[in-house]
Amino acid sequence: MSFRRPVPRIGDPTSAAERASAPGAWALPDDIASLARVVGARRDIRRYRADPVPDDVLTAVLTAGHRGPSVGHSQPWRFIVVAQQATRDAAALMADRSRLRQAAGMTEESARGLLDLRLEGIREAPVGVVVACDRRTPAAGVLGRATFPDADLWSCAAAIENMWLTARAHGLGLGWVTLFEPAELAELLGLPDGVETLGWLCLGWPDERPPEPGLERAGWSKRLPLEQVVMRERWSERDAPTSHLRAPEPAELVAARDRSDELLTVPGSLGVLDTVLDRITALPAVDGAGTLVVAAADHAVTAYGVSAFDPSVTADVARATREGTSMGAVAARSAGLQVELIDAGIGWARGDLVTTDALDEPTYAALLGLGRERGRELAATGPVALGEVGVGNTTVAAAVAAAMLALPAKDVVGRGSSADAAMVERKRDVVSRALARVRGSLRGGIAPAPVGAAEAVRRLGGGELAVLTGVVLGVVEASGVVVLDGLATSVCALAAARLEPAVAAHLVAGQRSREKCHAAVLQELGLEPLLDLRIRAGEGVGAALATGLVKDALALRNGVARTF
Repeated sequence: MSFRRPVPRIGDPTSAAERASAPGAWALPDDIASLARVVGARRDIRRYRADPVPDDVLTAVLTAGHRGPSVGHSQPWRFIVVAQQATRDAAALMADRSRLRQAAGMTEESARGLLDLRLEGIREAPVGVVVACDRRTPAAGVLGRATFPDADLWSCAAAIENMWLTARAHGLGLGWVTLFEPAELAELLGLPDGVETLGWLCLGWPDERPPEPGLERAGWSKRLPLEQVVMRERWSERDAPTSHLRAPEPAELVAARDRSDELLTVPGSLGVLDTVLDRITALPAVDGAGTLVVAAADHAVTAYGVSAFDPSVTADVARATREGTSMGAVAARSAGLQVELIDAGIGWARGDLVTTDALDEPTYAALLGLGRERGRELAATGPVALGEVGVGNTTVAAAVAAAMLALPAKDVVGRGSSADAAMVERKRDVVSRALARVRGSLRGGIAPAPVGAAEAVRRLGGGELAVLTGVVLGVVEASGVVVLDGLATSVCALAAARLEPAVAAHLVAGQRSREKCHAAVLQELGLEPLLDLRIRAGEGVGAALATGLVKDALALRNGVARTF
């Protein structure tokens, strides 16, 4: 039985099938040539007639500005419309003073060119519009400004461009004057603290109709050819990063999203799970029961008293994993996963991190290669969940994370399994000393540069981290899906992603653990965790539970009715 696709009464009524059949149907073909003419004819006007600007035309220009794009839909612009001659005269005087001050700092030829430019528009144009940016909302509170705090100013600049093009379409001239001391202009207009001006817009009927830009006509510069300002992939003076592995192609990602759009449910109904499902169904290797890979190793760093458990527990848990009775193995069985244990160094811990490297180069290469080979083979079984066993490895994982993320020990060291305050302090001290040795950098608050992924895992990691880094690389090489567990497995995924950028597209964050820096590692990978249950079991328990959730969600999608 087939069903009609539910069509929302608000928002986008189109379906993925419609969009796929006609990708260009959103075009406005009757307006393309007109828009191109307006864009090409935009000019910075300097001479104006005194004829008034009709209110409806002024409103159209201001409305266009208010329809501009804004970061986090914050609409930070405020349009101060100035018509009084006294205010325009005062602003013109400020601009004249600034022009003379700027000319004084130029070469003689450039100064003459600046002084020859007409700036009478502030006085002549019947309307002045000052676009001010209200920045009083903290950047961290606006979506998109925490990382680019000046995006509110860029939004105001985009509003100005809208106003400029609309004015040109109506036959109005607009000139943007920034020859002001910002504080002087702010005082003239009574701007409160935290509100910044982007200069003065002269608006009126033009008393010139320049065929080309004024500064170009005046000999200041010429417009560069397009090929000189367009770069592909990255800044062309540097080589682009290469990945020998493959992420899903855009067409595959879109096709996966299109398939989900056919379901008899609202888009995004499964929240974060929908994002994960769209990503992994774009990959070919998602069928099959899947496997939990558990890597186990001992760590010499336990000699510094960084764990509440005896190192012999590693061998005990590894044996229980082989027998199918460990926490991880039982969780895997409940999720329908096979279990594979890889001995990555039980009974032969190498360097203690503080005085010597965790692994020598041949051992690291061998373990990485072993993991990569197993990852390639296991990808065909379905999703590959990761787990680890190793007393002391929360200290090890914290050190590797700190090295790759350039963080101090205090920001990465957590309690691990059952540590008390004194033990946490010992862990911080060990990680600090290990980082100082590997970084070979200054202390005293100077932020070190990140350590390379291979160096971090080899020198500060251990056997299970080297193996699991290889497993991630191998699974991705075979176009498979990797489900992460806690901090240690996520650190391995981060190392793999630093080595091969395509890795990130194949990862699923199974959970966020209690470890202090796990959230920072997931953030660096751009992943949202499926579970946040404060799990601290290790062994792949969180990854197995999350894999079961993903498999259930895939079954849900497969069983839901399709629409047309």
